[in-house]
Amino acid sequence: MWQQRLHLDKPLFFALVTLAALSVAIVYSASAKDEAVTIAHVMRLGLGFAVLLGVAQIRPELLERWAPHLFGAGLVLLAVVLGVGAISKGAQRWLSLGIVRFQPSEIMKLAVPMMAAWYLARDSLPPSYPRIAVGFAIALVPAVLILKQPDLGTAILVAASGFFVLFLAGLRKRIMWTGIGLLAAAAPILWNHLHDYQRNRILTLFDPAADPLGTGYHTIQSMIAIGSGGFYGKGWLNSSQAHLEYLPESQTDFIFAVFGEEFGLIGILVALALYAFIALRMLLIAFYAQDTFARLLAGALGLAFFVQFFVNIGMVSGILPVVGVPLPMMSYGGSSILTLMAGFGMLMSIQTHRKLVEF
Repeated sequence: MWQQRLHLDKPLFFALVTLAALSVAIVYSASAKDEAVTIAHVMRLGLGFAVLLGVAQIRPELLERWAPHLFGAGLVLLAVVLGVGAISKGAQRWLSLGIVRFQPSEIMKLAVPMMAAWYLARDSLPPSYPRIAVGFAIALVPAVLILKQPDLGTAILVAASGFFVLFLAGLRKRIMWTGIGLLAAAAPILWNHLHDYQRNRILTLFDPAADPLGTGYHTIQSMIAIGSGGFYGKGWLNSSQAHLEYLPESQTDFIFAVFGEEFGLIGILVALALYAFIALRMLLIAFYAQDTFARLLAGALGLAFFVQFFVNIGMVSGILPVVGVPLPMMSYGGSSILTLMAGFGMLMSIQTHRKLVEF
């Protein structure tokens, strides 16, 4: 009964604990046994689980009521970041809060699906054309602000989370195909607005060897790491690509390459099964949600989680461009872990409060 008192979904919670344990082990290896980095990662995970526990106690009705306020606050923070945000590696993505830095775009990964679900749940479904237009605006406005930072990966995830709500709300096929056609027609314009390094990353997808020491370096080294792991892997703490510093961003965006090198194909299949279980559990919670807002929010969060781990593994294995998307739960990073855990807390709130109503 403890999971009901704490409003935790037992299967999802234990899957997350397992993934967190794997992430601690692989961050310790990727950081070359750096205890300070590992302890910081453990503390962030601990804070993340505390956030999950806290959000899970909030009833879905309150989440629905807070959606417009969170979305508005997120937009203001994105505007502030563009004005006075901290700059690092050519990107202006963070707000400095003394001893810590905060990335407001992470808020929009939750605020956009919450706002879109709140808005579309006000009326009957499928949504009318004017409401669809507003739904697109809810997804695109913050995505454009994030793109200006620039942060292409987060912008894609934020926009996708809003589009998923529209899709789940019953978007008509004619509108979907029209949108795809407009996107294809606008591709040359979007291409011209990308930064040079973003265009090069896309071109590198087709031929990483064209610039092996430049834009193709990350992809080539990542593929070497995964390939050298073979069937069984080299064993924990034996990633030569990471420890000899051939693999860039080995603790963050490319941590799955370290995992593949050390645990091989068997480890990769286990990790993929774990991620697939979490995504399917999230979608199952959405299926049994009791009202429109909860169903749209839970479904969008589940699909967004799937897209994030698919994009990360795709760019690490060389089948997608490198867009700077961290691997959920496993990559080292503060803001992304807290956002993910808050999202899981929402899912558990939707699931466990539904059970309490039924009893």
